[in-house]
Amino acid sequence: MTLFGINGVRGTANRELSPETALQIGKAVGRTYGKRIALATDARDSADMLKSAISAGIMSVGSDIVDLGILPTPTLQYYVKTHSDITGGVVITASHNPPEHNGFKFICEDGIEATRAEEQTIESFCSTEISPAKWSEVGEISKGTGAILEHVEAVVSHVDAEAIRAANLTVCIDCANGATCTATPLLLKKLNVRAFTINADPQSESPGRSSEPTEENLEPLMALTRQVGADLGAAHDADGDRTIFVTEKGDYVIGDVSLALIAKAVLQKRKGKVITPVSSSSIVEDVVEANGGLLKYTSVGSHVVVKKMEENMAIFGGEENGSMVFPEIQLCRDGLMTLAKMLECVAINGPLSEQISVFEKYHNVKCNVQCPDSKKSKLLDHFTDMVEGNRTETVDGLKVYFDDGWILLRPSTTEELFRIYSESKDEAIAQSRADEFESEAKRFLGSP
Repeated sequence: MTLFGINGVRGTANRELSPETALQIGKAVGRTYGKRIALATDARDSADMLKSAISAGIMSVGSDIVDLGILPTPTLQYYVKTHSDITGGVVITASHNPPEHNGFKFICEDGIEATRAEEQTIESFCSTEISPAKWSEVGEISKGTGAILEHVEAVVSHVDAEAIRAANLTVCIDCANGATCTATPLLLKKLNVRAFTINADPQSESPGRSSEPTEENLEPLMALTRQVGADLGAAHDADGDRTIFVTEKGDYVIGDVSLALIAKAVLQKRKGKVITPVSSSSIVEDVVEANGGLLKYTSVGSHVVVKKMEENMAIFGGEENGSMVFPEIQLCRDGLMTLAKMLECVAINGPLSEQISVFEKYHNVKCNVQCPDSKKSKLLDHFTDMVEGNRTETVDGLKVYFDDGWILLRPSTTEELFRIYSESKDEAIAQSRADEFESEAKRFLGSP
């Protein structure tokens, strides 16, 4: 049985993720993480069902549960990290996936997402008969309190809170009807930020928008930001480990650009290494190097970024999807810390639109080609032969550099797709190169 994708376990509730599957996963988690496990969910309709099932499994093997309710994923991670009696954690969430989906993220004792080795341990347990504890040794469940306040206060302590408070900022925030509906308004209140909230009711039966904070999905936030004259707009995904921004003019800011801006702010205070996946825009490398930092690339996936940051003692890291990691507070993606850091940037350095206007403009095109798993390596080999003579990078798939841009050719690890990313300062070149490689992929896959 293969459970794990690039980021925990995900599937459709009551189909791939049935109560029976959750029960078995709970037994495996109890065996892997030991005596006392923290548990939280996002706001999906299937959360209670899956929480009940996984809780039964965890307790059946003798482990106790601290139920923290609906929390952002980084809030649970901070709780696990800072409470010595907690030996692991589970967040029931499918992140940005549609509301019919759900999933599990597993958290180590130090608050970091499970390593591949731990995921393999859990998966191997799931494929075996796990003996229950004696009736007198089954685990117990208790309610945990204070996790949101503890995390929010930690975030506030890691930014220039006085500068933010003095700036009297106004922010429009879209919580995606998810796990940040309590935490983010509390954070803004602590920082003396006036907030206009939308999609801030934690429910998913008829959410105000899709959980994925794309430009199309954030049009209401962009319009509201313009209408009320806010200093900033911000949007989370369903479990709150990502934040995407909107300028005071109501313009959508792609994740690469906000990542570059915050990397600049971090490096102006302290020099060091910055980690990002090979899929990130060249703007990140430009800004990091211009501000005395050293950029290191890794493969796609938050757990890989975090591992690389830990190995390199990096001062900052993140991905192009709005994920950012601030090791001074914790080694995980933290949407609340990302928001607070951007508020600091605006409070100290002025309007977001002006700050990003000085950056070089890159154009990015992304597309997917249907590709059976059995043909992914063959297609990658074909592309490797096709671009022989060009400078390449093989950290994750094949990244090919040209004088006027680059293209990344990457097999998906979770779907039968081959992903194509193209970038250039010239929009037409970025598009034509993506079209060229997409057409070649389809031609190759259509051949015998």
